[in-house]
Amino acid sequence: MSANLTHVFCSRDSAMDVASARSISSHPPYYRNLICSSQSSLIRISKDKVCCFGRISNGMASFSTSLHAVPSGKNLSETRRTGFQLCNRSLSWDPYRFHDKKSHRLSELARTVTVRSDLSGAATPEASYPEPEIKLSSRLRGVGFCVVAGVSAIVLIVLMLVGHPFVLLFDRYRRKFHHFIAKIWASISIYPFYKITIEGLENLPSSDTAAVYVSNHQSFLDIYTLLSLGKSFKFISKTGIFVIPIIGWAMSMMGVVPLKRMDPRSQMDCLKRCMELLKKGASVFFFPEGTRSKDGQLGPFKKGAFSVAAKTGVPVVPITLMGTGKIMPTGSEGILNHGEVRVIIHKPIHGSKADVLCKEARSKIAESMDLLS
Repeated sequence: MSANLTHVFCSRDSAMDVASARSISSHPPYYRNLICSSQSSLIRISKDKVCCFGRISNGMASFSTSLHAVPSGKNLSETRRTGFQLCNRSLSWDPYRFHDKKSHRLSELARTVTVRSDLSGAATPEASYPEPEIKLSSRLRGVGFCVVAGVSAIVLIVLMLVGHPFVLLFDRYRRKFHHFIAKIWASISIYPFYKITIEGLENLPSSDTAAVYVSNHQSFLDIYTLLSLGKSFKFISKTGIFVIPIIGWAMSMMGVVPLKRMDPRSQMDCLKRCMELLKKGASVFFFPEGTRSKDGQLGPFKKGAFSVAAKTGVPVVPITLMGTGKIMPTGSEGILNHGEVRVIIHKPIHGSKADVLCKEARSKIAESMDLLS
């Protein structure tokens, strides 16, 4: 942040309560009762003052609460000059203008006020979190990726639809044909945009061997990368994605297992479905973190996948993904940066205790991530 402190006019006898966006390095002695928030860019001001809430950005504090929060009986004549420049629609406003107009009500003023601090620029560089600049080439690559993936999906979904009756008759659980089509789709989508380096292909079980695959989760591109391996494992996916045309249809035909987040019954049904598939010879894939990492760090693992593996007696195959988060960061699915993705397939882990399987799988993934970072 380019400003550590921001204040609006306050009463003659008390100072404004302000929340700093980072740490407060220095301030004049008349700033009393400061409320600090080390992790937030929000400015919070006591309700008995003029404003109640705001946000600081580039030395500007934007307040979106009404100005009639001043206690009853007080008016602008009781305020002192603070050296701040208040503006509404680029019009300067002087707090002394209404010195003699006690009947003027603050509610008639604009509800949104922008305040520039005299201390703008006082913050240290360490307290600043600038947003990375998105290059035009990354945006264009993102558009190109969506076009290629969309057009190829429209074409390949026809093959899935034609072959689906035969898949249900002869390969209801593994559905290798559909996964082969998905591999083609993923390869066409990512080939023009980034390169994948795969290590440990010899560690993959045979296509007829049921296994639980687990991996770290960094980006939306993880699915494309994993589909390019050509293994017929069943992903776990949010139910909302199944309603998306073409993509949702393909997921249903591939046998992807639906899951309603924050729904305990759906979670139990999901685990039961995975156990049924494993007993029938199909493989399943879990992201044990439960969601995509926003900073690239490996999060804690949930034990559901390892409980399924322990109860069914199938091996756990850990996979490390590196680079997808930098190419398409979480929350920026519309861009595609340059980069390379590395996939490390670790040796299968066997065991009958979910805790041990979970700890060992996470240890392998974390170790390889440390080596590659």
